[in-house]
Amino acid sequence: MEIVNVLAAALAGFLYGAVHYTVLSKPWLRASGVKVDENGKPMGGGSMLPFLMNFIAMILVAGMMRHLFAMAGIDTLAKAALSGFGIGAFFITPWILMNNAFPGRPYLLTAIDGAYAIIGCTLIGAVLAAF
Repeated sequence: MEIVNVLAAALAGFLYGAVHYTVLSKPWLRASGVKVDENGKPMGGGSMLPFLMNFIAMILVAGMMRHLFAMAGIDTLAKAALSGFGIGAFFITPWILMNNAFPGRPYLLTAIDGAYAIIGCTLIGAVLAAF
């Protein structure tokens, strides 16, 4: 049953990412430096591989969060959502900042990607606790 819980939580994070990056696609494309065609779509796009890799990453994140929550006794929706928020805000976003700071990428990129990590992990935590 726990695998279903992890998959549901991963799906929630993945689907939120689809909404997040659809809404913020133009500023993210500008900040990331991805080359676009005349229609504003990423050049060489169309591969499903990044989406598959993203979903696999969400499964890994949700699985580890479930494991950590079980070990720490995080067993309520509020605790799980707050813990997910903390993971996104204090583990993942600083790492994104480090990766973007050294090559001099715009801080907007960190803000967009960091917000995805924070909200996505909060949702993953909430879904893990909901089961």
